[in-house]
Order: sequence, then structure tokens, then C-alpha cells
Amino acid sequence: MPAPVFSRRAFLAACLTAKAPPAFAQNAAQPFALPDIPGPLRPLGGLVIDPKALGGGGFSGAHLAPDLTLTLVSDRGHWAEARLLMDGLTPIGLHPLRHGPLRDEAGRPLPRGLAADAEALARLPDGTWLVAFERRHRIRAYRRLDGPGAYVAPPPSLENAPPNGGLESLAVLQDGRLFAIAETFTPPDRPELRHAWLGVPGHWTPLYWQPSAGFHPTDAAILPDGRALVLERRFSLLGGFAARLTQIAPQALLSAREGGVLRGETILTLDDAALPAENWESIAATRFGDQTLVALISDDNESVLQRSLLLLFVWRMGH
Repeated sequence: MPAPVFSRRAFLAACLTAKAPPAFAQNAAQPFALPDIPGPLRPLGGLVIDPKALGGGGFSGAHLAPDLTLTLVSDRGHWAEARLLMDGLTPIGLHPLRHGPLRDEAGRPLPRGLAADAEALARLPDGTWLVAFERRHRIRAYRRLDGPGAYVAPPPSLENAPPNGGLESLAVLQDGRLFAIAETFTPPDRPELRHAWLGVPGHWTPLYWQPSAGFHPTDAAILPDGRALVLERRFSLLGGFAARLTQIAPQALLSAREGGVLRGETILTLDDAALPAENWESIAATRFGDQTLVALISDDNESVLQRSLLLLFVWRMGH
């Protein structure tokens, strides 16, 4: 039978009738159910996040650890940590842990505005956090997110990206290399492509990403088996938001060469037909027991007209 339409009225009704989570000291999210859908990702449930409990909204980059610690960065220049609360494999809430401002190399809080537009978050094998920024295009490295952030060498030509079209996607491959994609930075002769890079700071291999028609890449994550998931978003005044999640086979990343074009296979659509259409900006993946979890987080832009949501999925075996 066809999937139910995920209208905002149905969404609100689901929240009101959702099973209340256990009484934790503090819960920064309200759970709601998701319908089952075909494909490699099985929905486990969603959360409506209370951004104020995490220091503010605008979440644009995420990392999920095996102990279910969720770390977020905001395009308002702050970071937050929370524990994802589960009942079995069903998400039931977020327990806030700590939050604070992102800082410059001297340890001073970044001034809100052009200097604080954090858009992507990744963690290196040694525990170092990498935060990619737009508008003033750069990458900062943090040993601790509450400490100073040192500059690292960005991908070549990133300084030529549009102010609001720089690095939105940053992920760490199994071999330690970084996979980075610009949101709207295109080569002059191939406007359908986006600049992308593989490598490490100081040693980047330039290549390109082929997004779905009408969509822009907003984040990426690497699964334990080595494949990459790339989140893409579309927005129009008439159609509103829509998003797609695409996958790239591990071999495509291993064999990528300078100037090559990477393409993804669509495995998930978020357009209110079954899953909510929002400003999906972040994706994170982790191994949890014998399962692979994938989380999507939306950016509410600190607007009353948008929602800060988390959708949690498990990767179906055999895909």
C-alpha cells in the first residue's frame, strides 16, 4: 500500500499521541513514529529537538559516537553535546550534556556572523574535531570543542567559492582521508557539477561531485563498510524543501583520481510523502552493537516556521 502523506497536521498529531519517554533528569526532544519504507534504511523513529536546551538552533553539522553521544555544530557559531536516549532501537529523547561557543585560535568565542558560520563537523581517528566554515571559507581543528581552534590547510581554490556555497560536506574515510564537497561552488564550464576533494590538509586531490538535478550537497558520512552517504537538499519558494540521500560504493572512493566525477545512487527521499521535508543539513553514522545507525538532523535556522528534527535509521543487512 502507498506510504502515508507526512503532513504537518499528521506530524503534530503524532507528537501529541507519542509514547512519553521515561522520566530522565532532562529531555531535550519529543519522539514521534515514522512509517516503514523500502530500501536499505529502516526508520527507527524521529525526535523533535528543543534547540534552547542545547544552547540554540541552526544545527548544520553532526557526529554520532558508538556510545550514542551526539555532537552538533551550528551556523550560529556554537557546539552542543547530548546523549541519544533509546528504548531498544527506538529513539525516545536527547539528554543534554554540555554546549558552548566555537572559538578562534586564541580561545576567544567567534563573533556571531560571517566568522561563525559552521557548516560541517568531522572527527579524525586521533579524536581531533574538524569544523568547516562558510562565508569566510576555512577549516579549524579542535582538540576539544570548548578549546581554541587552529587553522588547517583548506582544499585548493576553496577561497573562490560563493560566500554561502562553500564546504557543507566533510567526512573521514576509513583510511583517514577526508571527503569534502562544496555546496554550490561549480566549475565555469560544468555548472551541473560541484567542486569536491579527497585527501588531508596540505595534500588534496581535486575532483567533482554530480548532484541530483536541482539539489545541492549539504553533508556526508562514511558507513563502517566504507561506503559514503551524501545528503542533498532542494528548496524553492513554491515547492518548499525536499532532500535526498545518496550512496557511493567504497571502490568509487578508492579509485577516484584527480578531475574525476563522483555520483551517488539515491536511496532515500524526504519530501513529505513518507518522511518529513525539512531543511536537512546534517548526517551522521555509527556502529551500535551489531547495527549501523544513520541519523539525519535538520537546521531550523532559528525560525518559528521551521523545525529541528532528528530522524534515526538502521542499515538493513544485505544492502
